[in-house]
Amino acid sequence: MNFHKALMKLSHSPEFVSREREEKLSALTALCAELLDVERVSIWRFPEHRGCIESEWLHTPEEATAKSSTLHQWNNPAYFSALESERVLSVPDAQNDPRTRAFTPGYLAPKNIHSMLDAPVFDGARLSGVVCLESTTRRKWTLPEISFAIAIADTISLMNTHEAWLDSKQALEYATRYDSLTGLLNVRSLRDRINYLIGKVERRGLGSLALIWLDVDRLKSINDGLGSQVGDNVIEEIGQRLKQINVPGKDLLARIGGDEYALIIRNQTRPETLERTISRIRHEISKPIRLNGHSITVGVSLGICHLPGDCKSTEDLLRGAEAAMYNAKNKGRGQACFFDSRIQVSARSRFELEHELRTAIEEQKLEVFYQPITRASQFSVESVEALVRWQHPERGWLSPIEFLDIARGSGLMYALGECVLRRVCEHWQQAREQQIPMPEVSVNLAPEQVLAAELPRLIRNICAEYDLPVSTLHFEVTEDAIQGDVSTVTGILEELVADGAQLSIDDFGTGYSSLSRLKGLPFSRIKIDRSFISNIPDDEDDCAIILSILGLAKGLGLEVVAEGVETLAHEKWLCDQGCDYLQGYRYSRPLPFDQLVERFFASA
Repeated sequence: MNFHKALMKLSHSPEFVSREREEKLSALTALCAELLDVERVSIWRFPEHRGCIESEWLHTPEEATAKSSTLHQWNNPAYFSALESERVLSVPDAQNDPRTRAFTPGYLAPKNIHSMLDAPVFDGARLSGVVCLESTTRRKWTLPEISFAIAIADTISLMNTHEAWLDSKQALEYATRYDSLTGLLNVRSLRDRINYLIGKVERRGLGSLALIWLDVDRLKSINDGLGSQVGDNVIEEIGQRLKQINVPGKDLLARIGGDEYALIIRNQTRPETLERTISRIRHEISKPIRLNGHSITVGVSLGICHLPGDCKSTEDLLRGAEAAMYNAKNKGRGQACFFDSRIQVSARSRFELEHELRTAIEEQKLEVFYQPITRASQFSVESVEALVRWQHPERGWLSPIEFLDIARGSGLMYALGECVLRRVCEHWQQAREQQIPMPEVSVNLAPEQVLAAELPRLIRNICAEYDLPVSTLHFEVTEDAIQGDVSTVTGILEELVADGAQLSIDDFGTGYSSLSRLKGLPFSRIKIDRSFISNIPDDEDDCAIILSILGLAKGLGLEVVAEGVETLAHEKWLCDQGCDYLQGYRYSRPLPFDQLVERFFASA
């Protein structure tokens, strides 16, 4: 009882609870040595691989130290076996006991240790460590002594559990409030801070906020051309530059997601002050970023919204700044725009367009146009690419560039992709009923689809509904779509191929680094982005890039499609270089289904 009273007094004291771990271990081992009259008390723990045990703390009459030493299982199998099976080792004659005598020549005899008592430290039901008592006199350990050693070990177990809980709590706090890539605060933290500051302004009746929303220009082209890792490095570097920048009224910086950041400015919100702040941000961001031998220059588009001048709530401030940023982006790269009522109308228009698009998808009112893909050697239509269009009741025909960003921002891409696939199946069913033979059709898959495990089953079900073989389809996937969990993406793509579909990588970037990422995925074809085609054969750089892609694709057994072929010069140069397929306005613009059939397949 005296032993346990002493331990309770120590472990429940405010001084002990507030101490660091090493100080706690020092106090526990000192108490144990004093009350049980032993010369050596040590704390040991198992590492994850459990092939050894490592000392964490040692108390002797001469010293108390965290100096580490290691005991390996392969050299002391009997001792480790006893720890796992017996848990509590009471050893009166340690130098001769079968469980511990292996220590005698190199350790027990030189240190004149005769008796040992080991008590287990648990992590749940798992043995995670040992409290070891060593006496220089031979002694038979009594039940109170064994009980007290176990209590010391249990106290350490509780310490470990509490520390693990604190670590997990901190990790959860970090994960929920910070961005994992940049270490900056995230949008949740941004909202909380704005809420707090708005409350402060309302209580005092004075003060102001400005929210600057920043979007990095050209990041997609960097990802496409140099790889997503370089893109992530650019995001990190810009985050660090924004973090280090010193501007008046700077309060909080957050990464919103993707290539977007937000900066709160307090009180220093006069237009001339914000103009200087914007100029400073542009200057810092525009400095070249040197990565992997590349010198990369980017800019930012900025939107600024005020509170209380432009809005009254957190969500209105966020929406206003974002709307102003999109307005700036529409004016061209590197622009800044202050929120005003006209932008508010534009933002409202965007919201209305989102609602109308959602309705159009739900009611299957999106249309599909088709653009032929020709074989370069014969100039015959080999396949067609399905391209979504939307006939808006008031705005007329809308191309994807006018509504895909809205669909992506509203979480509609997966439903939109399903809508397009159904429309393609309807057209092919219609052609079959008219006995018109149709070629393979290429359908684009958004990243939101490729990362969905249920995608292959959805495609099988829709094809079965229209009696269309999956082998009729050729899916096109952008590089952005395969930057997620590699095993998940690979499994989904391989399942599509197993069902009979073929795969292309769409809007292909610039060469080896991208191809090396793709070589383990089941693609049979790549499509060179049209931006590399427009200036051939006059632009030597574009020609060199295309030749590199053709050579590397051939080495990997991939066919190549060139998009954006518009002139005879484009066609001749690509054919001379061995490009397999050509697609572009030289052969046809995207056509409605009826016009496609009439022009290319009616006489077949």
